[in-house]
Amino acid sequence: MNADKSPSKDPFTRYQVQQPTITMFGINIHPMGMSQALDVVHECITSKQSLHVGMLNAAKVVNMKRNPALGEDVLSSNLILADGSAVVLASKILNKKLPERVAGIDLMHGILERGNTAGYRVFCLGATEEVSEEIERQINQHYPGVVIAGRQNGYFSDEQQQQVAEKIAEAKADVLFVAITSPKKEQFMAKWGEVMKVPVVHGVGGSFDVFAGKVKRAPLIWQKMGMEWLYRVLQEPGRLWKRYLVTNTLFILMLLKELIKPAKS
Repeated sequence: MNADKSPSKDPFTRYQVQQPTITMFGINIHPMGMSQALDVVHECITSKQSLHVGMLNAAKVVNMKRNPALGEDVLSSNLILADGSAVVLASKILNKKLPERVAGIDLMHGILERGNTAGYRVFCLGATEEVSEEIERQINQHYPGVVIAGRQNGYFSDEQQQQVAEKIAEAKADVLFVAITSPKKEQFMAKWGEVMKVPVVHGVGGSFDVFAGKVKRAPLIWQKMGMEWLYRVLQEPGRLWKRYLVTNTLFILMLLKELIKPAKS
C-alpha cells in the first residue's frame, strides 16, 4: 500500500474505521449486512482497490482449526463475512453483533445485479466445463449488462496455476468469482492475487452448480430457519451426513469453549 494512502481514499479502510471487526474463534469477522457489503464491493471496483472476500460458515471455522494453512489463507482476506447461519447464531449466543447472514451465493447474485447496471467485468473460475458454459449463458440471460471478461473451469493442475492466473490478469476483470473447493480455493486466491490484480475476488464455493441448475438450493423457508445444511444432507445423505454430523458437533464444542473462555481485560 502506498504511504500516502489515507483511509478517506480507501473505501474498505474507511469502513473499517467506522465499524471495527468482532472476534469469534480467533477470527476477525466484519459485522456487515448484504447492502453494506455490496456498497464496499462497488466502491472497491470503481476505485480499483483490492478486496478479497472470505466467507465463513461452521465447516470453515472447524477446518481452519484443523488445517492451519487454510486458516492463514482465509485470514489473508481483508473482508470476512458470516456465510453460515450457525456463525450468526453463535454470535448472538456470545453477545456479539453480527447483523445477518451474508450467503456467498446471495452476494454473488447481488454483485451481478449491481453489475447489470454498472457494467461490471466478471471472470468466472471453477466448476466443470459444462457448468462453466452454463454459467456464462445464465449470466448473459439474467444479467445482460454484465460483461463476461472470461471463464475457466476448475480442473487444472498445480503446474497450470500460473497460466490460469495470467489468463485472468489479461481479462482485466472487475470481479473474480472462484468456485473451487476449499482449501484449494483459498490457497489459489492467496498465492496468485498479486498476479491476477482483480479488484474484487469472491470465493463462491458451490454456487455455480446451483446457478447452473445442477444442484437445487433449499427453499427460502429452510434458509430463514438456518436449515439449509439439512436440506443439502437430505439431497445427498450418503455423501454428506457424516461430514455435517462431525462438523456440526465440533463447531458446537468450539462454541462451548468460547462461552467458558475467560473474558480479556
